[in-house]
Amino acid sequence: MKTIEQLTTRIKELGKQAADLSRLAVETSKSDRQQGKILMLQAKEASKRYQTLIQELKRQRSV
Repeated sequence: MKTIEQLTTRIKELGKQAADLSRLAVETSKSDRQQGKILMLQAKEASKRYQTLIQELKRQRSV
């Protein structure tokens, strides 16, 4: 089980990663639609992990 500090750090990292991937996907899709789709899927997965960790953080804080 991760500490609250570790979760907070990882949440920040994943949030930034999801945003960066999404931004890159939009830019890339202008010239390479297939690669843009792949990047957007990666952004979506990072976002899912981000949301999961936020829920875990909320559970830990409520205990």
